[in-house]
Amino acid sequence: MKERPARSLVLDSEALCLLLRDDRRMAARVEASRQAGIPVLVSALTIVEGVRGKTDLARLRWPLSRLRVEPVSQEDSLTAVTLPRDAGGLHGHEYAIDALVAALALRVPAPVIVLTSDPDDWSKLCGNRVIIREV
Repeated sequence: MKERPARSLVLDSEALCLLLRDDRRMAARVEASRQAGIPVLVSALTIVEGVRGKTDLARLRWPLSRLRVEPVSQEDSLTAVTLPRDAGGLHGHEYAIDALVAALALRVPAPVIVLTSDPDDWSKLCGNRVIIREV
């Protein structure tokens, strides 16, 4: 069965870190999506989680200006409460941000590609409702 073209691309914290470190492969993936008219989304929480060390805020603003930064809504929070529980009883802060970003991925136009360094957690949280690509 042929995979439908993506309508949304969501970056997790490691994908964002790679972009901020000028990883050529990540930058090419993001730019190819943008050129194809596919919005590249990042949760506001992902920015907080993904920025490491002494990242210069001016340096951070440029790549973020090329992404669609999504706020966390009350509905996202409620979805994030149920996702870990529905995934077999996952709990705790370890899954909190991933669950909130997963809620974002589940509310934007599908099919959604998620670029992540942790495909196992995303498989648990979203099952086959998103297309998971490892970075």
